[in-house]
Amino acid sequence: MITVRRADARGHADHGWLDSRHTFSFADYYDERHMGFRSLRVINEDRVQPGQGFGTHSHRDMEIVSYVLEGALEHKDSLGTGSVIHPHEVQRMTAGRGVSHSEFNASRDEPVHFLQIWILPRRPDLDPSYEQRPFPREEKHNRLRLLASEDGRDGAVTIHQDAELYGTVLDAGAAVRHALRPGRYAWVQVARGDVRVNGEALRAGDGAALSDEAAVDVTGLGAAEVLLFDLG
Repeated sequence: MITVRRADARGHADHGWLDSRHTFSFADYYDERHMGFRSLRVINEDRVQPGQGFGTHSHRDMEIVSYVLEGALEHKDSLGTGSVIHPHEVQRMTAGRGVSHSEFNASRDEPVHFLQIWILPRRPDLDPSYEQRPFPREEKHNRLRLLASEDGRDGAVTIHQDAELYGTVLDAGAAVRHALRPGRYAWVQVARGDVRVNGEALRAGDGAALSDEAAVDVTGLGAAEVLLFDLG
C-alpha cells in the first residue's frame, strides 16, 4: 500500500527570512493525521535567506539529519563543533540528553535550501554527538547510496534507531529498486524533480508512505533527487 502526501498539502510557515514546508506536524502547524511515520518525526523543507538563520536553541532525545540541496549551511553547537554543510554532504547530530546549536545561511548573497529531518532514537539520554560526511554525486547517480544507518556501514553516518536513509540522483528514465524485508516500512521524499514510485507519479516536495510492499521502485520522469527511508 502506498499513501501519498502531496507537497501543497504540507504545513507552511513564511517568516520572511525563512520559508518552511512541514511534511509532518511541527511548531505552530498541527495535524493529528500527520504526526510522523514510524520513527520518522520531521521532514522540513527550509529555504533561508542570505545571512539569516536559526539562533542558538536546544534539543534533546532526537536524531537530527540535515541534507543541503543548494547553498551552504553553517553549523555551531555546544559540543564545540563548527562546520559548513554543502550539497552532497550529510550532517547528523544526536541531541541525546541535551545539546544547543545554531544553523545559519553561510552566504551573504545566496539562499540556502535544505531538508531538516528528525528521527526518534531507540532510547533517551544518549551522549550528544555530531557527524558530517561527504557523499559525492557520482555515488548516488542512478543508484541508491546508503547515507545513514544504525550500524554506520559503507561510510554512512550513524543514527541511533532501526532506520536506514538512502539517497539517489536520477536521470530521466533511470530506475532504482530497494527491497523491503517483511515487516519493514518505507518513506520516499522527492527533493527535486518528478518520479514514479510503485506506480504513483510524484513531484518535488511530495512524500509517500509504503507498507506491505515487497520493494520500492523509483523511476525518474526527468532529472530528480530522492531520499528513501527504510523503517522498522
